[in-house]
Amino acid sequence: MEILRTVEELRKWSREHRRFSASLGLVPTMGALHAGHGSLIRAAADACARVAVSIFVNPTQFGPNEDFTRYPRTFEADCALAEAEGADAIFAPALEDIYPTGAATFVEVEGLGERLDGKSRPGHFRGVATVVTKLLIAAEADKAFFGQKDAAQVAILRRMATDLRIGTEIVVCPIVREADGLALSSRNVYLSADERKQALVLSRAVRAVEALAAGGERRSTTLLEAAGDVVATEPAVQVDYIELVEWGTLLPVDVAAPGSLFAVAAKVGATRLIDNALIA
Repeated sequence: MEILRTVEELRKWSREHRRFSASLGLVPTMGALHAGHGSLIRAAADACARVAVSIFVNPTQFGPNEDFTRYPRTFEADCALAEAEGADAIFAPALEDIYPTGAATFVEVEGLGERLDGKSRPGHFRGVATVVTKLLIAAEADKAFFGQKDAAQVAILRRMATDLRIGTEIVVCPIVREADGLALSSRNVYLSADERKQALVLSRAVRAVEALAAGGERRSTTLLEAAGDVVATEPAVQVDYIELVEWGTLLPVDVAAPGSLFAVAAKVGATRLIDNALIA
């Protein structure tokens, strides 16, 4: 497995493989890889002849009081996991290679970027859209793989790729969970033992909504009330949002249709976690 450090190296690697008509997959990450990332790498390896995994903790998507400086950085372990799951290259650039001195260009998806996580984390999705645009341009990949856990992010990246006519297909893979239901996240390592138990309330809220929807309940008010009642059983958990939205626009819906997105975000201790489900 190759380690690529600059945009030029990544682009050269990509174009060399394209000479032989090899399909290329990209898995953008911020490192601290876990089994959820592993599932994305496997999906990319199944769909594409060559797979690159980017590892870059992107400062522009963190707010001033968020966890950029303490975000877990486990490069050697990340490389081992990526290689075991089928990656052919790691792209691990320096900050100045992604954001050259004096860089003044950013990508913002108006409207969508201020909804759900974007409402409570101003500028977050601008940072995400900007760095992913840079990665897609650099890699020239056929497909880029993301997890459904970041469903709001996916909606924004799909719109960004469509609007900018970026040819890379955005592929979404299912949420991977621990045996007890907790959605895998690099931030789970922040949780104390008690906080981890409290965090399970998010997946319980997701299951409650899924069960009601499967039984025929489609009214947003009823579904959201049920989810809120579940989360309220852990009073230490601070809710950011509990929403039922149309996935493409992230706008609230009154009645759940197939493909509507139920999403929840909350702070458990100092750790912000998200979870979601698509209504069948």
